Amino acid sequence: MTDATMWLETTGAIAAAGGVGYAKYRAPRAYWSLVGLPATWGRFTVTYRSTMDVCGLTVQPSGLRAFMARSVARRQVQPVPPKIRRVRGTMTGLRVTLRLPAGLEPADVIASTERLRHAWGVHAVRVAVTKPGFVELRMTGYDVLRRVRMPRKAQPRDMVVPVALRDDGTVFERDYRKVPMALTLGANSSGKSTYQRNLIKGLAQLPVALVGMDCKRGVEQSSYAPRLSALATTPDDAASLADVLVTEMEDRFDLLGLYGAADIWELPEDLRPAPIVVLVDEIAELFLISRKEDEDRRTRIVTALIRLAQMARSAGIYLEICGQRFGSDLGKGATMLRAQLTGRVVHRVNDKETAEMGLKDVAPVAVPIACMIPASRAGTAVATDADGGWSLIRTPEISRDEVATVCRDFEHLVPDLPFLRPFAPAASSPLAGTPLLTKP
Repeated sequence: MTDATMWLETTGAIAAAGGVGYAKYRAPRAYWSLVGLPATWGRFTVTYRSTMDVCGLTVQPSGLRAFMARSVARRQVQPVPPKIRRVRGTMTGLRVTLRLPAGLEPADVIASTERLRHAWGVHAVRVAVTKPGFVELRMTGYDVLRRVRMPRKAQPRDMVVPVALRDDGTVFERDYRKVPMALTLGANSSGKSTYQRNLIKGLAQLPVALVGMDCKRGVEQSSYAPRLSALATTPDDAASLADVLVTEMEDRFDLLGLYGAADIWELPEDLRPAPIVVLVDEIAELFLISRKEDEDRRTRIVTALIRLAQMARSAGIYLEICGQRFGSDLGKGATMLRAQLTGRVVHRVNDKETAEMGLKDVAPVAVPIACMIPASRAGTAVATDADGGWSLIRTPEISRDEVATVCRDFEHLVPDLPFLRPFAPAASSPLAGTPLLTKP
């Protein structure tokens, strides 16, 4: 009987250990909630003061505090660490709000994040300034970007589209009212198309007009035709469509001036025109020319895009431009257009210069990060935030067929815009999304 009991206990312990090890890699959220979070919280509580001291995040106490410690408490004067205001656990990590003492600044804490990560045994530590004198340590217990799972509550709303997951476990959202114009860069097979698919999937569920410019004969965007208000598949069509958008922008300016509004969101709902999102699949196809005769067309397109990028925000027209490379080597007007694109998302690139084109003027510290994204991590990118910071993100894998299905389901949300009817795409064929093996 004793041998049987010992065997059962041993078997149960081995099974429990194996289950914990399995959950650590196959169900990291469950493992973190049951094992990782309590262990990290306890380690943080016990070693907080000593860790802050060895990391140089303490200051000498004030004269009054030192006098009270020596005279009243009869104890040795010790350096003062940041005071803990709040500690809370999440499904992916631990959040700690700190009140910085006089003499410390957020940059001091940011410089010590790598030491804090190793001291507390977490995957990563990020620092966010919540308000003057307060910072939040955002600890991530495991690699949340290894297998991306978007929270269920992340749904598109009011021109805000959840696109990816940040490395601190929060959702990266594309907010068109805060960042109206954006640029997405990335090499082949870097996940740039996956990012655009997630974006189109979210936009398709909102009452907006989607305008596509896919000069690769529509091989990328033709599958989404049921939800598109317009689609240009050749540079000539793109030039005409860009001119129409500029004319519409000027007409909307007249409407705003008539009602004394600063943008379309200040107009009454019954008078507010539908927002328009222009999706450019490959910007180089609009810049590069092969004949001298195409120079005028190129100038028309570039001029129209620059005008839209500079002024179209208040008219409710937003640009979403993608490309493998976007620099002065594309031709006249490229750098001027790029300067107007506030939002930047840079996937894996083939050279450092491409990463600098997208990030050097807004987040120079993130340039080396973009150059070190491995090819096995498709969909990983460096993205800038509306507050001027940057973060590492990764978009969940999604197929063209899934996005095409969403576009068909929300076909009824296509707004009726007469000026875009000449550019309305033809109904997608049953073979949309299937590569053509032969040319008729």
